[in-house]
Amino acid sequence: MVYFGTNGAGKTTTIRMLLGIIKKDEGQITWKGKAVDRKNVNFGYLPEERGVYPKTKIFDQLMYFAKLKGMSAKDAQDSINKWAKELKVEEYMKLPAEKLSKGNQQKIQFMTAVIHNPELIVLDEPFSGLDPVNTQILKNIIINLVKDKKYVIMSAHQMATIEEFCSDILILNKGKTVLQGNLKQIKQTYPANRVEINANQDITSYIKEFDLEIENEANNNYIIKISDEEKAHKLLNKLIAQGVKVDKFEIKKPTLNDIFIEKVNLA
Repeated sequence: MVYFGTNGAGKTTTIRMLLGIIKKDEGQITWKGKAVDRKNVNFGYLPEERGVYPKTKIFDQLMYFAKLKGMSAKDAQDSINKWAKELKVEEYMKLPAEKLSKGNQQKIQFMTAVIHNPELIVLDEPFSGLDPVNTQILKNIIINLVKDKKYVIMSAHQMATIEEFCSDILILNKGKTVLQGNLKQIKQTYPANRVEINANQDITSYIKEFDLEIENEANNNYIIKISDEEKAHKLLNKLIAQGVKVDKFEIKKPTLNDIFIEKVNLA
């Protein structure tokens, strides 16, 4: 489950209520029939506010948090070694946190959220501040957590990245839910609104013949807005008839970013 929303929409507040950090006004929050708290649910939490002890060695911090979660010294060390390798931070274990970049500090804090093998993992803006390489590393880890039957709740803004692996979404606006459900099923309710064409030459003049708008173009790869698929197929037929080599022709549904903007603007 991924939470989306504008700044101040209530994503972090919702997460804090889920985990009992702040009190809810009404209703119930349960996981497998039990109230979500440390006694009933083995959960891990990566807060939006990043925080590590700057003067303390990374390994010592991780051992401290692992023991707080009831792990033995041996189990904690095994888990630290495993996650340090997966997150590619093994070389930093003996350094104080202040010696690490913000991105690597963030990966250390992610380790504190998963070190005790929780069944429920809550991540508030986990990709914030990460470079593309580390974003990919963390994305792959989250995908594997889901494959291992972990349930991941996440608040995020990187929609193109999230769209690759999320199954269910919830969009908040001003504290209210404006859209919720399975992403694939939601997108099926929308008509196609773009076509991507990669050709071996400039096809701008052909596109203008059909009164279509080019949203983006680079190296003869075009993203074209469409109101219906028929015009897109007519354009393809015209290109083929004129001897233009088309390497790619793909009709596309709205992106998650499109859906988000529509729902927030309509709310």
